[in-house]
Amino acid sequence: MSVTIYHNPRCSKSRATLDLLEENGAAPEIIDYQVTPPSEADLKAILAKLGLKPRDIMRSGEDIYRELGLDDEGLSDDALIAAMHQHPILIERPIVVNGERAALGRPPESVLKIL
Repeated sequence: MSVTIYHNPRCSKSRATLDLLEENGAAPEIIDYQVTPPSEADLKAILAKLGLKPRDIMRSGEDIYRELGLDDEGLSDDALIAAMHQHPILIERPIVVNGERAALGRPPESVLKIL
């Protein structure tokens, strides 16, 4: 099983998701996405695997979201993806990828369906 978790070690949901993965036999590759943000191409691939749009995984409560005017409904998906790449704090966490499937770890148990 080749599992990757886009992880924020300061986030309790992310830590709980990582613990759950390990308890279920996964030895995930751990990517601290704030230190090593996914590329725009990686974000597009992750979104396709999730079946979601960029706004669905954006943390709209972050100050940078408002500062950049990301609430503008006229912004393209590419513009939102670029913002998440440049400011990874905007990416909801954690995201777990297993092959061609992905899940958002909110709640942490939601990742079990892709193991």
